[in-house]
Amino acid sequence: MDAVLLARIQFAFTVGYHFLFVPISIGVGLMVVLSERRYYKSGIQADKAASSFWIKLFTATFAIGVATGLTMEFAFGTNWAEYSRFVGNIFGAPLAAEGLVAFFLESTFLGVLLFGRKRVSRRFYYVSAWLVWIGSLLSALWILIANSWMQTPAGYEIEDGKAVLTSFWAAALNPSIGPRYVHTIVATLITGCFVVAAVAAYYFLKRRHIAFARQAMLTSVVIGLVVSVAMPFIGHWHALVVAEHQPVKMAAFENIGDTQKNAPLFLFGWVNEAGDTTGVAIPSGLSLMLGLSPDHEVVGVNSVPPSDRPPAQLTFQSYHLMIALGILFAAVFLVAVVLHLLGRLEKARWMHLVLIACVPLSLLAINMGWMATEVGRQPWVVQGIMRTTDGVSPLVSAGEVWTTLGLFGLVYLVLFVAWLRIFLGIIKKGPEDVVEMIESEKAAAERGDEPVPAPAGAGR
Repeated sequence: MDAVLLARIQFAFTVGYHFLFVPISIGVGLMVVLSERRYYKSGIQADKAASSFWIKLFTATFAIGVATGLTMEFAFGTNWAEYSRFVGNIFGAPLAAEGLVAFFLESTFLGVLLFGRKRVSRRFYYVSAWLVWIGSLLSALWILIANSWMQTPAGYEIEDGKAVLTSFWAAALNPSIGPRYVHTIVATLITGCFVVAAVAAYYFLKRRHIAFARQAMLTSVVIGLVVSVAMPFIGHWHALVVAEHQPVKMAAFENIGDTQKNAPLFLFGWVNEAGDTTGVAIPSGLSLMLGLSPDHEVVGVNSVPPSDRPPAQLTFQSYHLMIALGILFAAVFLVAVVLHLLGRLEKARWMHLVLIACVPLSLLAINMGWMATEVGRQPWVVQGIMRTTDGVSPLVSAGEVWTTLGLFGLVYLVLFVAWLRIFLGIIKKGPEDVVEMIESEKAAAERGDEPVPAPAGAGR
């Protein structure tokens, strides 16, 4: 393997590893906000402890996410120096905003959540929870602005062989940023809901922290159902934008060779040796999806030279696996909500195991989506402007990339084991300090007693 392919593998490995933690932090961050809101309204110590529990899980994930994110950005200047020179004028603004606005906002107020519970008012603490979560959303926004510009460049001109920013807003609001951002955030919320549901499922299986688990389970499966049902509509919006601005990528998703009407929509299949697809398809489905008519013409990959076509098999399979998993997630959340309405969710051991299994599957789905997105625009690192082979650093050898890839793999393995032990350790311990309080408050509620508010001045 040459340096170009190795550099691509290393960057894909770094991004994929980093994106194991981003969805968890964004999803659990929402749970922090909801739990802290509950405590802010009720003043009940059990709600306070629930918020503290989710803050611990968020912090453990946030820390390793930051570390792996920095490594990813450093790769721009090492393995991808030519690319960095070409897009530096464009990327400077969103990456600076991500660091100076989003990251500092998130990390500053995370400090309040970790150390300020007894030093600030309850209202300020609650607002800080919102600002931490908003910071994580803004961080994702600025990174996706940069990535979306690579997919659908706008607001620039070429000067002396470099892309120069001519309009910040045109570049930031490039054609694909809207659906790409919403699609990504909703995907992270699905993962976050599965993480929360899995924690609750674990406590149901162990018959511990039952009141805490009931609350977390209900919140996660309801939100999960809403966002997973919304995902197909968001995905359709995204597909329309891809078909308009990156028609070859859209064709690669379904392995459409020649430009044609009545283009099929494959449910599943395999790209055979002849380059055709063997599988089950909805006749004229793609034409109907993109143009609401079977006569809608879909551009095929054969409309560009072979050197400009993305890898067929990898693009097709990653795209369809993402969609299949998305359908599965909606079904799982729907069944979980139905079981809750029937009063059977708490004792449905099989559903608890399904919810736990969906955590790694949701992370797989997100990374399959990224794979389809990035592989589907090859051979371009910036769509239609710069080829991937032209962006790699000319002085970096294959041996050097092999060495760093091996070191990254070793360090990342150690970090993952450390994070997993801390994360699972927090879950195993649980909100131990209030387990008796939860049950006593539940009993008080059943008797009709007023909830015990926080002591005067608490949280100040």
